[in-house]
Amino acid sequence: MKNPVISVEKITVGYGHEIVLRDLSFEYRGPGLIQVLGPNGAGKSTLLKTITGLIKPLTGKIMVDGVDITGNPGLAGKYIGYVPQITSAEELNYPITLYELVTCCYILGKPWPRIRISRGEREYIEKLLMDLGLPRDKWFKRVDELSGGERQRGYIARALVRNPPIILMDEPFSNIDPEGRVELAEKIASLKKDKLLIVTSHDPTILMPYTDKILLINRQIYFYGDPDEVLRSETIEKIYGKAFIIHGKHVHIIDSHI
Repeated sequence: MKNPVISVEKITVGYGHEIVLRDLSFEYRGPGLIQVLGPNGAGKSTLLKTITGLIKPLTGKIMVDGVDITGNPGLAGKYIGYVPQITSAEELNYPITLYELVTCCYILGKPWPRIRISRGEREYIEKLLMDLGLPRDKWFKRVDELSGGERQRGYIARALVRNPPIILMDEPFSNIDPEGRVELAEKIASLKKDKLLIVTSHDPTILMPYTDKILLINRQIYFYGDPDEVLRSETIEKIYGKAFIIHGKHVHIIDSHI
């Protein structure tokens, strides 16, 4: 699938009696990168979980290449890889190595019986790890023994291993040092040549050179379009209030998560 099409059609999402997102719509065709921006609690993670089918919207639907995947994580998984937000190493305190993390995800995508993988499949997995900057000496370390950047690249490898056309990443730069953020941004940029990436963030700056569209949201308010159209002071103020600075073509969000 060289030019995946995703259509989010008037979705309304809520928890109990609380509406988080209302009548949100956007569409994108082909490989590229969409940044989803908004303050903490704006509904960014909720949106990604809705796209993956983990949350079923109250109204509306999610379409990929004309296939309705709304509320169906099994079907959505054929098209979408998901990199969840990792907030601390403690969340990863379980005895699994990086290699096992990625290989197990690959095996789960195989038809039954799926116990063994071939030499060619192992070579494919190993090349994927190497291409993401994860050398052999990292493969058999426990995930919670890796640095923040290494863990995040490992979770990206897990999302990529079945070669889905669409990748969702929830705050991929959280808990990563500045140097690691630059390296990770370059890896993410290299993926957009062949895949559609939807990436949530608190700060647009690091991925802006590679960004094709911006989705700016704060719960029931949203704006979608080209970066120059969306990242204007009057638009940003409706989402962030006064918590931003525009310097030339650069937008800096004043946010405690940065």
